[in-house]
Amino acid sequence: FPTGDNTKQTCRNSCVLTGSFPFNCLLQAMEREIMAALGEGKGEEIMSSAFRLSLTRDDIHTLNELCWLNDEVVNFYMNLLVERGKKDDYPTVYAFSTFFYPKLDSDGYRAVRRWTRNVNLFNQDIILIPIHLRSHWTLVVVDVRKKTITYFDSFGKKGNKICETVLQYLQEESWEKQKVKLSSSEWTLRSMEPHEIPQQSNGSDCGVFMCKYADYVSRDKPFTFTQENMPYFRKRMVWEIIHQQLL
Repeated sequence: FPTGDNTKQTCRNSCVLTGSFPFNCLLQAMEREIMAALGEGKGEEIMSSAFRLSLTRDDIHTLNELCWLNDEVVNFYMNLLVERGKKDDYPTVYAFSTFFYPKLDSDGYRAVRRWTRNVNLFNQDIILIPIHLRSHWTLVVVDVRKKTITYFDSFGKKGNKICETVLQYLQEESWEKQKVKLSSSEWTLRSMEPHEIPQQSNGSDCGVFMCKYADYVSRDKPFTFTQENMPYFRKRMVWEIIHQQLL
């Protein structure tokens, strides 16, 4: 199970908490847990429950090898990013459900007006909008601090229309919830170019790319991963979801 610096620190911390539990044994234990979750068992078995979501073994299996991630895994992971954003030294994060954008796009603002009845989006630093385009995952990131709406696509395609739809939503949301007119001239909309962000080289990993875009952006970190890291990220996400904790 490959590790980065953050993972190593987490493991060291765990060793302190558990006494003399050896570092290598902890890594082996993590690997065993991951393999067990991805192994045989009842598909309907609940593997993790939080955020009013329950993930089954079948859901976890979408993180296996070249499977396509499903809505349940993506939504659970986005909630983990939101929880991390509540800690000091991290940007505050709000993540929409994967079901938000299709509803907004097809039925307009009124259909999703109540989705944010308990949150003020404009008090957040970053808003994440995961989008499923038939058989492809992409991401819109609203950086409220910088007043930017950015589209991330691991196939390098443009999402200008999507960004415009999100801007219109924010304008309506601002007026509805704050009676403040949001000027489009103050906001920058753009689609990331293929050379600016990591790109996938297969037809299976778009969901993992999308989740990792969200992970890095919500830490204000530059992208340092490539297609080669996807098998590791899939395993890492299994462990994080089961333990409801980001490494």
